[in-house]
Amino acid sequence: MFTVIRRDGGWAVENAGEFFGHSVDKEVAKAAANKRARIVQEGGRPCQVRVSGETGFYPV
Repeated sequence: MFTVIRRDGGWAVENAGEFFGHSVDKEVAKAAANKRARIVQEGGRPCQVRVSGETGFYPV
């Protein structure tokens, strides 16, 4: 699962404790997460992208 989160004054994508796709624009970070998720799905594994703070999802 890839999670788009606020990080260092911008946005980033977190997966298994690693961060990538850093941007000041949330949409750019979401695009990076979706691109990586597509690669995972094309490899035959299910994948999900979530955005922290949208639709009631907040990290604990």
